[in-house]
Amino acid sequence: MLMSMSSDDVFSTTISRQVWDTKYRYRDDGTIRDASIEDTWRRVARALAGAEGAARDAWEARFYALLEGFRFLPAGRILAGAGTGRRVTLFNCFVMGVVEDSMDGIFDALKEGALTMQQGGGVGYDFSTLRPCGTPARAVGGIASGPVSFMRIWDSMCGTLLSTGARRGAMMATLRCDHPDIERFIDAKRDERELRNFNLSVQVTDDFIRAVHADAAWPLVFPLARLGTGESGNAGEIVMRRWPGTDQAVACRVLRVVRARPLWDRLMRATYDYAEPGVLFVDTINRLNNLGYREHISATNPCGEIPLPPYGACNLGSINLTRFVDRPFAEDARLDLTALAEAVRVAVRMLDNVIDISRFPLPQQAEQARGSRRIGLGITGLADALMMLGIRYGEDRSFQLAASVMATLCHAAYRTSAALAEEKGVFPFYEPDRLLQAEFVRRLPADIQDAVRRNGLRNSHLTAIAPTGTISLLANNVSSGLEPAFDCQYRRRVRQPDGSYEDFELIDYACARWRERDADRAVPAAFVDARSLGWSEHLRMQAAVQPYVDNAISKTINVPADLDFPAFKSVYERAHALGLKGCTTFRPNPVTGAVLATDEPAAGSHHCCSIEREAD
Repeated sequence: MLMSMSSDDVFSTTISRQVWDTKYRYRDDGTIRDASIEDTWRRVARALAGAEGAARDAWEARFYALLEGFRFLPAGRILAGAGTGRRVTLFNCFVMGVVEDSMDGIFDALKEGALTMQQGGGVGYDFSTLRPCGTPARAVGGIASGPVSFMRIWDSMCGTLLSTGARRGAMMATLRCDHPDIERFIDAKRDERELRNFNLSVQVTDDFIRAVHADAAWPLVFPLARLGTGESGNAGEIVMRRWPGTDQAVACRVLRVVRARPLWDRLMRATYDYAEPGVLFVDTINRLNNLGYREHISATNPCGEIPLPPYGACNLGSINLTRFVDRPFAEDARLDLTALAEAVRVAVRMLDNVIDISRFPLPQQAEQARGSRRIGLGITGLADALMMLGIRYGEDRSFQLAASVMATLCHAAYRTSAALAEEKGVFPFYEPDRLLQAEFVRRLPADIQDAVRRNGLRNSHLTAIAPTGTISLLANNVSSGLEPAFDCQYRRRVRQPDGSYEDFELIDYACARWRERDADRAVPAAFVDARSLGWSEHLRMQAAVQPYVDNAISKTINVPADLDFPAFKSVYERAHALGLKGCTTFRPNPVTGAVLATDEPAAGSHHCCSIEREAD
């Protein structure tokens, strides 16, 4: 029998109630509309069931049952906006359109980003289209200042929106590893005052990794047609590259040649010192993209779990695994995978309906979301569920269970999407022969491929594992996403509506449940905190579930401050070898600070999309 939760004990922690009250409780001109969390669940269930026509009442009841007790956690924009009538988007994050290399194009892109963030969406950009610093700006006879200089305008815009009381913004900036300004991009945040509203990630290609291993020369290039006629545009050999905004490889001028290994070391040193930039293994992303036949991806949402084409959007939700543990902490504790699969069937339908009822800041975003019907269903509470099952995060059994969970979720999601396609129709960008040849689809069980062949798919993508810091706090501080528990008891800084931070003393959900059973024992036998795990255990967990995630995974690889630099580099090299789509590490440092602490909270400015600024 699954764990139940009555209305009297929905919130077992002060911070959970405060998160609901300040972030997700519906108020209309100061009048409270959600008297209780049950009202919030009912509001969201009713809004999403509005896409079900004559069957809306039946689906509202099923949606509510899944939301009740935090069994399913839709992303924050859905919880906050669905059923309110406000002119807001229910999508958390977007990748914006290609930034045209002209003053008009740059400021049009800036405006689109501002309009999107105004409605609560985070934004991601690939700035590789902007000419490198020092090349001629042929239209005005000047010299280009490069991508990083223009990123500062976006950073100021985001900061201005924050000061006006809009939801805090989050932005991702990516740059190709062969762009001539790549060193400037890598070093951009060495000054702790720079680009604080951005996350940065470098698009790392397979060719670059091979060049690093071979200690080979690495050409830095830019499309010939976009260069001016000065010296930079007339020197160097011509190579062919697929560039953002192009449908095929174009002629590019080699502007400089560097050694691949020192460039890689520079990137690694930056992230070793101050946790940025992250790394996107962009060839893996595109090779495993179900829609690779019609789109090329070069950017992600701000936390990296949804690689997206221009104007693509995140539609996220997470199954709370702690609610599917039978007989927690008992010797015969088990995870109910049958109930999990049934929950997935309902959750997929809920997220699919979000697409139909949501507003969009821009018409191009609506077209892309409705054309692909991408969703990103994932998990949260994994570490706590493992503790409740008596399994230590990082042991072989933990990887096996996580893989089993994600296989169950993925396969149930695809079966549901095929059934929805039969009921409601396929996603408009669907091309049956080409989708069935996609590498991820070809890995699915034969019965799913047969169902897709018969019915098509309702959604081009279905699974993602997002950071769930805030909605996990809402659910009584369950462990976040795929991450291990930070600690059994710790302090967390939480951003308040006025922009200030308040410290809270927190107890991990599984530890709190354990203490209810046995107050004399400090922690469950299977407890392990994030800092006690080696980096290889973090990576193995991410690798265990990656085969069942068609979007991507947001996972932070915690490494100790005293990890030596060669070992640190091997984290990323191993991540690439394991077939991961990206890698993000966190090594304690004075630049990013911290939002979680076992003792005194760290000083310093926090990372743009740390656990406090995640995609919910």
